[in-house]
Amino acid sequence: MNPMSLKRQKLSIDFYTGELLIVAQQLLGKMFVFNNKNLGRKLSAKIVEVEAYNGNIDEAAHTFNGKTERNKIMFERGGYLYVYFTYGKHFCANIVTGKEEEGTAILLRGMEAIDGIESFSQNRFGKTSVDNKEKKNLLNGPGKICQAFGISKEQYGMDLLSDEIYLLDAPRIPKNKIVQTTRIGIKKSEELPWRFYIEDNSNVSRK
Repeated sequence: MNPMSLKRQKLSIDFYTGELLIVAQQLLGKMFVFNNKNLGRKLSAKIVEVEAYNGNIDEAAHTFNGKTERNKIMFERGGYLYVYFTYGKHFCANIVTGKEEEGTAILLRGMEAIDGIESFSQNRFGKTSVDNKEKKNLLNGPGKICQAFGISKEQYGMDLLSDEIYLLDAPRIPKNKIVQTTRIGIKKSEELPWRFYIEDNSNVSRK
């Protein structure tokens, strides 16, 4: 039996309201599930790479300059999905963390496809079959994740305690298997080592 198919427990509110950098590391290995009603099936993937953002001290965070219509969900308590549009073509998905008004979230940067590979491939490449190289390229970037899952502004503010988009628990990744680096593609607060990924996972966006 595929161990990924075993029944897992949905993450509770207590997980999401924890301290940002702890939650970021604990997200690694967890299962992200989208019960896509348009497709009539569930899509799922293992989280293998994340980046943390904290508007209180982090100029790269969308909440650094205060609350706006765009980022207001980041000021809610943890456990919501923050989706934003960037570079005029990509959606990116973030897990809101912490207590209300903290303005912290974690960007989903890389995942390993588990269930729904045909759907991921159709959304990404316009076909239902993939070779090994394409499979690694399905979800190895924040924009690719949203494209593959079909996540857009319609999922902005989704409660992760719901039955539509949620995370399932999984064994914690050992500390010695987690790589910590600075974040990618930002020009402010570049020195903060707030990117985490699973060592040796082939679905990480950049080693």
